[in-house]
Amino acid sequence: MRRRLFLYVLLGLYACTLMSMNHSSVQDNDDAMVGDPLVSAKLNRWQDLKFGVLLHWGLYSVPGIVESWSICDENWITRDTTQTYEQYKRWYWGLADVFRPTRFNPDQWAEVAEAAGMKYMLFTTKHHDGFCLFDSHETDFTLTHYMGQDALGPVLQAFRQRGFMAGAYFSKPDWHSQLYWWDVYATKGRNVNYPIAQHSERWERFKQFTYNQIEEIMSRYGQIDILWLDGGWVCPENNQDLDMPRIAQMARRYQPGLIMVDRTIHGPYENYQTPERTIPDTLLPYPWESCIPLSDDWGWVPHPRWKSAREVVNTLIEIVAKGGNLVLGVGPTAEGLIEPEAEVRLRDIGRWLKKYGKAIYDTRPFPFEGERSGALWFTASTDAPVAYALMALPEGEPLPSTISWSGRLPRKGSAVRLVSTGQKLHWSVRGNTVTVTLPPTLPNEPFVIAFSPLNGISNSQ
Repeated sequence: MRRRLFLYVLLGLYACTLMSMNHSSVQDNDDAMVGDPLVSAKLNRWQDLKFGVLLHWGLYSVPGIVESWSICDENWITRDTTQTYEQYKRWYWGLADVFRPTRFNPDQWAEVAEAAGMKYMLFTTKHHDGFCLFDSHETDFTLTHYMGQDALGPVLQAFRQRGFMAGAYFSKPDWHSQLYWWDVYATKGRNVNYPIAQHSERWERFKQFTYNQIEEIMSRYGQIDILWLDGGWVCPENNQDLDMPRIAQMARRYQPGLIMVDRTIHGPYENYQTPERTIPDTLLPYPWESCIPLSDDWGWVPHPRWKSAREVVNTLIEIVAKGGNLVLGVGPTAEGLIEPEAEVRLRDIGRWLKKYGKAIYDTRPFPFEGERSGALWFTASTDAPVAYALMALPEGEPLPSTISWSGRLPRKGSAVRLVSTGQKLHWSVRGNTVTVTLPPTLPNEPFVIAFSPLNGISNSQ
């Protein structure tokens, strides 16, 4: 009851902010959530998790290139100019003969992700190139066919054993399938390469092919919490209708309460939205997740430009304070391991979350009528009347001796504490501005302060 009452207070705090936002988006989200109480409940639980991992792994991991995009002929893609386009595609498909992840270790992936403080995972069952990391009976273009190894089952088992919410990434387009890229026609861009109106029977076969593959994933691998569909150009608006109502009904028959993410296709099958490599400017009135890679690429590449642990922490702070989740892209090597450079950064993130995770997990934004102060962000606990001020300290910036903010006043006589140690901090209020004095021994890193706010919330400390 106490948690419920506090959530009502938070919803009241949201009201002024949300009134100015797009009401049609709110309605779309209501249709997606409220129509199925099991989906709504799982979506609420997902929003409490805050931090996940998106594992891109496949044929593209062998040469270390930009996922399967290199076989698409769009002009932003660079390729080996000593080969013709057709020669390049044949070379790429041939990677299935040499993709041999002999050190495949999903337990290592799950252990590192857990150490990083991640709470849910998404695994690429099939990228746009059509190569399946699950045991599909619809095609021989699978890891099982070439190596006798099913990857999806062991990955899901490893993460489930550590309490992760488990999700399956699945590409709606399939560039290897003759039902999508038919060799009778040239390929141009990312879309289906034949006129559907003239070959409607072929498109119907592709729809059934897609349905069957999703059914294989939903029916044969135990509990799956999220179906994360990529390839938003495959949609009715682009004359590529897969009959999502039929797919959704089937998927939820096997997986009641399944969260569906039909990326960029707003409506009942996009239960949360997925801005890629970006953070929205403001609070959004619906569930969302920024998907951002740890390096510049989703899959493994040689000599990557890594983001630092602090950069990821600062990104996570901003996203959570705006009401979103962060799913961080990590690409295992072709051998099947998360490499040491990525592991070091992930463990550093986890060490920070062990100290300050109370301000991240099980929180919601703490908006107010006023101004944010620099790199200072705010969240509030969903199960206690506690608010948090999170300082996303940039790289190389010295630690301040005090921090100040306007609004969100602590309750008179209550304690203001450093979350990492519980140490009480001196604080004062002048007008509508709070000033908190920081201890000189505080490490130079992002940090969090906890306080009991006004707004009629009783003190739980």
